[in-house]
Amino acid sequence: MRIAVYCGSSSGKSSVYVEKAIELGKMIARSGYGLVYGGSTQGLMGKVADAALAEGGEVIGVMPEHLVNKEKLHKGLTELYIVESMHARKKKMSDLSDAFVAIPGGCGTLDEYFEAFTWAQIGLHAKPVILYNVNGFYDGLVQHFEKMMEEGFLRESQHELFLVATSLEELFEMLEMSNSNLVHKDV
Repeated sequence: MRIAVYCGSSSGKSSVYVEKAIELGKMIARSGYGLVYGGSTQGLMGKVADAALAEGGEVIGVMPEHLVNKEKLHKGLTELYIVESMHARKKKMSDLSDAFVAIPGGCGTLDEYFEAFTWAQIGLHAKPVILYNVNGFYDGLVQHFEKMMEEGFLRESQHELFLVATSLEELFEMLEMSNSNLVHKDV
């Protein structure tokens, strides 16, 4: 199983974001999962990748050509794909991954998360798309999803697609359940 992690190319203001990114990277590798991410050494992206690599994990980076000179390209990855655009990055990350996790980040993180969520919503994939709500970072977004439900912009049947974890343990329970479902589908 490979997990795409969407996160910031900066580290944020609180050290808790760095700590949780490192914990996530370590846990992905220790669980025998592969990490798919944006390919940079910067910010939370670099922290999650370095942590997974330090534990002997598979780490695959996907970076668009136009960011190669703007972000520091990670040279120590298991695999690295340079793609033509942000759209191609999201598609490649989706193709390589069995699950998606968004940890704190900015607009790019939200863009990647919402595209993966929308693709699940319209049936383009059946992979879990999980918000890892570190330190209440996504509380406002969780409230907004509830508002979309209340106002009829998100169907009740689609509510089950909205997965939020507030701890690493809860996140990995969700991943284990989805991995179990993938294994049973292959049998």
